[in-house]
Amino acid sequence: MSKSWAGRSGEAGQAGRAGRVGRLTGAALAAALLAGGAAACGSNGAGADGAGAVAGRAGAPPTASPTPSATPEPFSALVGYRGLKPGMTKDVALATGALEAAPVSLLNGCTDFAYRSGPAPDPVRMAAEEALQAKYVQANARNEAARKETEVFPAPPASYSAKDVKSFTDRMAAFQEKSKARQEAHEQLMKVFDELKAAREARDLAFLTTGRAGFGLEGLRELVAPAGARTAEGIGAGSTVAELKAAYEVQGLQLGKDGKYTLWAGIGQVEQGWRYEFTVDAERVTGLALANRDTYCS
Repeated sequence: MSKSWAGRSGEAGQAGRAGRVGRLTGAALAAALLAGGAAACGSNGAGADGAGAVAGRAGAPPTASPTPSATPEPFSALVGYRGLKPGMTKDVALATGALEAAPVSLLNGCTDFAYRSGPAPDPVRMAAEEALQAKYVQANARNEAARKETEVFPAPPASYSAKDVKSFTDRMAAFQEKSKARQEAHEQLMKVFDELKAAREARDLAFLTTGRAGFGLEGLRELVAPAGARTAEGIGAGSTVAELKAAYEVQGLQLGKDGKYTLWAGIGQVEQGWRYEFTVDAERVTGLALANRDTYCS
């Protein structure tokens, strides 16, 4: 698979160990990822106290979403969040102490961390993601090999002699078989893409209210805010869509095909490619993120 696809979709890292977890595929993977989401939401997120953090690590039942504090934490492209800013490398970000040391997701080659006192790594989720990554690597390699087998179309017969015509016919038959194998490999890769998409959605849902920070080759590529954070205009989880539009529609707020509202972060403020993403449900904002989808995971 091309590097471009990996970058824009948060994809394709190196293969993980497939032995112990290789059997977690298809429906089992989806169930495992969703189960991991429920466990991850068991913590009260970035503002959780010690007891709450322990409960999240023990896989306690999900608690209610955190209630925004009286003084919301600022979240912006210009100042970042909790000392984390666009363009910051993973090592520098970890050194700030704003994040937990152990990653909570390695999906698609990106590395995601929870904020300090946030949800601990979920072993079910991590195992399922590892198996899915190995499955992707295998499917992608098979697809690339099949593609190379069909790069050169059989040359026409040198003459219309029986020998040359038969040779051409045999080569065409072999080429058609290779083309069929390529189509099958491509279809299998597309199925894995669908599984990766479902896995990303499950991970995103699990950390929707607690937040997370995601890193790729060029450093920070996604900063998801906890429920208590607010933009300078006061928009965050719990804001109505009407309030969202009132604050940003004149600045170019757009509704994407994925159902999220997006807004470019601002010319002259951050590197090109950064944008705000607002997840909405039932006419209310449920998630806030700052992301650069033009950077590569691995």
